[in-house]
Amino acid sequence: MDTVTHTFFGMTLYGAIDKSNDSKAMKKSLIVATIGGSQIPDIDVVSSLWDTEGLYQMWHRGITHSILMVPVWALILTMLCVLLFKVKDYKRLFFISSIAVFIHSTSDLFNAWGTGYFEPLSDTRVTFGVIPIVDIVYLLIMFTTIIITRFKKENSYKKFRLAWGLMALHVLIQSLQGFILYKDYEKDYDQVALSASFIPWNYTVIGKNANVIDIIDDTLFIKPKHIHTLHSKEDTNLEVLFEMNPAAKTLYQWSPFVVVVDDDERIGIYDPRFYMNGESFLFEYVEK
Repeated sequence: MDTVTHTFFGMTLYGAIDKSNDSKAMKKSLIVATIGGSQIPDIDVVSSLWDTEGLYQMWHRGITHSILMVPVWALILTMLCVLLFKVKDYKRLFFISSIAVFIHSTSDLFNAWGTGYFEPLSDTRVTFGVIPIVDIVYLLIMFTTIIITRFKKENSYKKFRLAWGLMALHVLIQSLQGFILYKDYEKDYDQVALSASFIPWNYTVIGKNANVIDIIDDTLFIKPKHIHTLHSKEDTNLEVLFEMNPAAKTLYQWSPFVVVVDDDERIGIYDPRFYMNGESFLFEYVEK
């Protein structure tokens, strides 16, 4: 998810906590635990500063988003709160920090970018592609709840908990529809990937057979619309590309499958899940 959505996740988690008996110091600690926990896995962006081998694609949303890192980040946030605000309820802070980090890392599984959810045990990029990176339903639910609780403050934490329930229901509905579409297209293609549209219940299906990739817009309720057919030069030797552009090798390992380009001007690969207006923004190549 994008940074704004993760920030709203933190605010909504903070709002869902009953703080009626908490001191000011504890409330400040809870802000750090929820907002900080909702952001801290994305600390991996700083790795781009020293990436000289094109590995940032794997590092971003890699081990920092691993489920195994949840207690590590939670412990860091808890220690920070104890040091800054001199609070003693470290068990509660650790628990809430863990929830915030878990929500961040797990929510990122559902969009096309995915995460290294089981690193370092497995370097497989886990991605479901059933929720867009910017999801208007998430934002609408959270923003509406924040506005309502500004005017109706009594038991506001219950309203925020309801918001979490609605978002969980949204994920369930999106995931179920995406799974049905995936299984349906799996019969026709050797490889299939999903990328959720910004419009709820709409998906882009990317199917690959041999060197042919079809991109199709589909939902469960209307007829599918064929968008593009792409052709991949599967017989191309990519070793020179990988040697001259290390980021290409990273992209090759990171993507479910790629389209290989080999023409008079360049040799490269791109991820068809992000193909739009004649190109993919995840495209690595070298000039001939």
